[in-house]
Amino acid sequence: MKRRILVFNRRYLPGYRAGGPIRTIANMVDRLGDELDFRIVTLDRDSGSDGPYPAVIPGGWNQVGNAQVLYLPSEEVTLRKVREIVTAVSADFIYLNSFFDPIFTQRVLVLRRLGKIRQTRVVLAPRGEFSPGALALKSWKKNLFLRFVRATGLYGGLTWQASSELEKADILRILPFVSEGSIKIAMNLANLPQGDVTRTPGEDGGEALRICFLSRITPKKNLDFALECLARLRQKVSFAIYGPIEVPSYWAVCRRIISRLPDNVSVTYAGEIEHHRVREILSGYELFFFPTRGENYGHVIYEALSAGIPVLTSDQTPWTDLEERGAGWSLPLESPERFSAEIERFALRSAEDRRQMSRRARAYAEERANDAEALEAHRKLFCLG
Repeated sequence: MKRRILVFNRRYLPGYRAGGPIRTIANMVDRLGDELDFRIVTLDRDSGSDGPYPAVIPGGWNQVGNAQVLYLPSEEVTLRKVREIVTAVSADFIYLNSFFDPIFTQRVLVLRRLGKIRQTRVVLAPRGEFSPGALALKSWKKNLFLRFVRATGLYGGLTWQASSELEKADILRILPFVSEGSIKIAMNLANLPQGDVTRTPGEDGGEALRICFLSRITPKKNLDFALECLARLRQKVSFAIYGPIEVPSYWAVCRRIISRLPDNVSVTYAGEIEHHRVREILSGYELFFFPTRGENYGHVIYEALSAGIPVLTSDQTPWTDLEERGAGWSLPLESPERFSAEIERFALRSAEDRRQMSRRARAYAEERANDAEALEAHRKLFCLG
């Protein structure tokens, strides 16, 4: 009989606006659904949406790929409802995705602390929430909650999933009550690319370098930093921005920067795109620019590489070997001039040089997608190894 995993996450398929966590869980279900019985509890609408998904049965279990999914409106997610679900599912593991989430994570742990649910093993994945860049956003509120957590022991006795050694170090730094032995490293699983994509590399000289950014438009993703880097360029570039505008006030800041960019830099906001179109869209560009403040994995980085696009990102992700692999660069945010310099140099490369870099990017993505160690680490997370 398969081990049953009860997963709580705010967003899941068919949603896509919440980005990485949805892909993380969907890829895990795709890769391990034949070995584990996944039951996923999530909200009934996508991030920023006013209405529920039209094609799901609300309040009932829906077959979505290799998982059963329960969609709930946020007003129905009460302590009593969470307790009913945990009792009815009777899982071998509860899998929480987010440390700070008040909707699911905190309710599950309060019930556990009060002895209202049976002592099921709980795995918590913070999903990059303890990176310095992430903690710096709304820091006063997060620091207040962290003091509460340390005083109450609400998060004691858990198994913690880190996606990298970097995230493990962040967990130990922020949560002194967590023992090193309770942290298991299991890098997020990549989806296996389906077929190839058609690349359209630029020609030598004359053309604007085609660069894109694809992510939620929030301070954490650091679009304003990217735009300030572009302002320093002398080469001609075309910059496309994709992603949902989650923080309108932040987008207003970005628009002000765009309005004063030099004539050699053109910028287009191209809106949102559903996940199944991501690789197709990315394949039309020559460089992916994503100076994020922190990612525990960075699925969009993988998507860009799998489309054959070199990546320029920060050193706040697990993709720190991009330059070594000839597939891009991961640079410190303290040196914005280095980002601008790499774009200038890339713009001056020949079309053949860019094609070779594109092939190396694609090869690196394929290697990550077929990482047997990452798959085995997930099996061990749920005691299959």
